[in-house]
Amino acid sequence: MLNNQTIEKLRDMKLKTMAQMLSQPDPSYLELSFEERLGLMVEKEWMAKKNSKIKRLLRNANLGINACIEDIDYSSDRTINKQSILELASCDFIEKSLNIITTGKTGSGKTYLICAFGNSACRKGYTVKYFRIPELLLEIQEAKSNSQYSKFMRGLQNTRLLILDDIGLKSYTLEESRDILEIAESRYNRGSMILSGQISQSQWYEFFPDPTIADAIMDRIIHNSYILELDSKLSMREVIATRKMQNLDKI
Repeated sequence: MLNNQTIEKLRDMKLKTMAQMLSQPDPSYLELSFEERLGLMVEKEWMAKKNSKIKRLLRNANLGINACIEDIDYSSDRTINKQSILELASCDFIEKSLNIITTGKTGSGKTYLICAFGNSACRKGYTVKYFRIPELLLEIQEAKSNSQYSKFMRGLQNTRLLILDDIGLKSYTLEESRDILEIAESRYNRGSMILSGQISQSQWYEFFPDPTIADAIMDRIIHNSYILELDSKLSMREVIATRKMQNLDKI
C-alpha cells in the first residue's frame, strides 16, 4: 500500500523512471543497500530526463542534416583541422557569446559541419535553431504579415545558438538588410551564431545595398568570430554517396 502511494507521488512529480523501477523492481536490486538502490534510481531518472531534453532540443533545432562531430571526415585532401573542430565542439564559444563563420565552395562539407556543431550544442543542453537564410527571410516576412514580427525576433534572440546557412546566395534588399542587422544587433555579446556561405566573408559587404548597414552587420559578426575556410578536392556529397553505395553492396 505504501509503495503504491509512493509510486503515484513519483508519477505526479513526473519521475516516471523511478516510479517504474519501484513498481517493477529488478530482483538483483534487493541485494543492494537502501542508499545504493536510491542512487541507482536517481541516476536512471536523471539520464532519462537528460535524454528526453536532448531529443526535444534536437527536434526544435530542426538541423538541416543529421550530423555529428564523431563522423566528420578529416581526410588529407580537406583543409580542416581536427583539433580546432573538437575545441569548437566543446561549445565554449557559446559560453563566451562568440560566433563561427564557415566558408567554402559547394560540396566542401559546410552544412554538415555546422549541423554537427548544432548537434553538439543540443547534447550539451543549449537551445539551437537552424535556418537557411532564404527561408529565414521568408519566415520574417510572414511574421510581419501576421503582426508576429516582434514575437518571432524575440524567439531568435532567446536562442543560445543561431545557425544561418547559405548566406550570400543573392544580394539582399534594404528591408532584408535591416532584418539581418536586427538579428546581428540583438545577439551581439548576448548569443552565438554560426554563419555559412560559399563566398569569403571579406566579400559579404557586397550583398548589402547600404554601405552603412553592411558595416554595422559585419562589425557585429566578424570581430567575434572563429573563421573556418573549408576546401576539398572531392565533393563531400560525392564521398558520402559513395560510402552509402559501398555499404549497400556489403548487405
